[in-house]
Amino acid sequence: MQVTQLMEKIEEMVSGNRGQHYEMDRLRREQLEEKRRRDDERVKERIMKVKMEKELLRSQMGDSLHLVELRIVLLGYRHAGRSSSGNTILGREEFDTAGRTAQCVKRQGEVAGRHITVVEAPGWWRDDSTYKTSNLTKEEIELSVSLCPPGPHALLLVIRVDVSFTDTHRRAVQEHLELFSKRVWSHTIVLFTCGDWLGDTPIEQHIESEGESLQWLVEKCENRYHVLNNKKRDNHMQVTQLMEKIEEMVAGNRGQHYEMERWRKEELEYKRRRDDERMKERSMKVKMERELLRSQMGDSLHLAELRIVLLGYRHAGRSSSGNTILGREEFDTARRTAQCMKKQGEVAGRHITVVEAPGWWRHDTTDKTSNLTKEEIKLSVSLCPPGPHALLLVIRVDKSFTHTYRRAVQEHLELLGEAVWSHTIVLFTRGDRLGVTPIEQHIESEGESLQWLVEKCGNRYHVLNNEKRDDHMQVTQLMEKIDEMVAGNRGQHYGNQEQQPLPVRKARSYDLIPPSMSGDYDQWSLASSAYSSLRSTASYDISSLRGSVRSTTSSQSSGIGSLGSRAGSGRSFDSRVKKALPDVPEGQERPESEGHVKDEKKKSTKESSNIL
Repeated sequence: MQVTQLMEKIEEMVSGNRGQHYEMDRLRREQLEEKRRRDDERVKERIMKVKMEKELLRSQMGDSLHLVELRIVLLGYRHAGRSSSGNTILGREEFDTAGRTAQCVKRQGEVAGRHITVVEAPGWWRDDSTYKTSNLTKEEIELSVSLCPPGPHALLLVIRVDVSFTDTHRRAVQEHLELFSKRVWSHTIVLFTCGDWLGDTPIEQHIESEGESLQWLVEKCENRYHVLNNKKRDNHMQVTQLMEKIEEMVAGNRGQHYEMERWRKEELEYKRRRDDERMKERSMKVKMERELLRSQMGDSLHLAELRIVLLGYRHAGRSSSGNTILGREEFDTARRTAQCMKKQGEVAGRHITVVEAPGWWRHDTTDKTSNLTKEEIKLSVSLCPPGPHALLLVIRVDKSFTHTYRRAVQEHLELLGEAVWSHTIVLFTRGDRLGVTPIEQHIESEGESLQWLVEKCGNRYHVLNNEKRDDHMQVTQLMEKIDEMVAGNRGQHYGNQEQQPLPVRKARSYDLIPPSMSGDYDQWSLASSAYSSLRSTASYDISSLRGSVRSTTSSQSSGIGSLGSRAGSGRSFDSRVKKALPDVPEGQERPESEGHVKDEKKKSTKESSNIL
């Protein structure tokens, strides 16, 4: 019946189209056919070239190179299939495909009479250059080759065959591989995963049709590539063929494996030892401070009510963290808002109020953030009167934290005044990315900027894994840290050092229409219904609010008093809303200027050389 109904609907549509079918534009069809013919010719040329090179190597090798031991390192971006490929190579479940780790994982086994060592290095985000990858991840990638001494015979660069490979992805791959050195390419094979997606299509056809970026990568690896279908683990032939290609590559390298330069290895090992010492010192310091606070508190401070404000840059995980804290879906993680959101609930016998303030762009200082966003950040603390017990500064643990990001955080938090730091805890999100790695190791390896931030917050930090919302212990521990911070502040919440109450208004939220598909990311607008509501909202009169703020905050020192002078003069509320809207699609970051990235890299390099 369902198919019959579908047929009827198709017939109705054809009738509505006056019996016409869809026909491709003739010029476009000819262009596609010409491209396909050209790609087919290149496919044949590539296959022939690879075949001839393989035969030449085999004739030179004879039976002289059948390695009884193979050492392999798996590299690639996240979700490329590194763990699954490791399991396919070893023929059993050795790598955890569900869990993620910030550290390398090493596994061994016997395969076709060979002793195989496989090291999986942590991945990077597919679009990210090394500038955006955390230092811990970059260090682990470099150290991966030292976990299979004296060095790997092959580095397998894992690339999914079922997704596009653009110049952005190519550049990310190049930068991460060249963390080793430019010599790495002579020891690298491109390992295509999701081979089931290809069906009967030759991998060479995918390479040619995908374009210059993928072709550049394959040729950079001297036309060494292989396809794995990780869904057919019982197909041992695909693994045997991979082993043969590795042996051919080693023969082409005159029997040599890849080895890290000695000076670089010593440099990394020294930095890792120093970071480990500092990690232990920080852990001990935090433990002693907490024990001292608890001994002073006794059972006197278990707050029956907690008021929390979530602050941070966009895409840091503020909404997800709010949902984890409240134990249910209260904040909409798929939609952004230009205004604060307030939600409440009962958690472990406590009445919890959570306010989420709008975020700023990660690399933007306050002079680039819209006035509306800055006003909302300043007003966020007034939505949980008489003031929040804790401001949680949300930071992603899987991204770099540079001097630029530190300055942006500092400027946005100090909109609330210098006193804000005494009431702030750094809340690290994406805790699942750490695996078993202590957060202190990430703090130390990331460098001075993140260390400065943590110390500015009195060494108060916590990790949330928003993927495990049923882990209530992580929320309980966060509540305990807030209790301790309030005790350290002599029971005071943020804002109650002022004599006058903070300005209060009702929180509202407005839906956003996504950008047009044309790629013009500046063309954002408010949804028509929300926009009409905004224009007609009498409860949010900026002029009266500005006057109220001036009259009630003249003696305040927390930064709220500056709202009156910053709220804007002569500009309509509508224009400030439009200025506040994001200018890139959800899930993407606004691109940083090339000059900014170069300056930041120079600064980072200089800081690293000073440390080392």
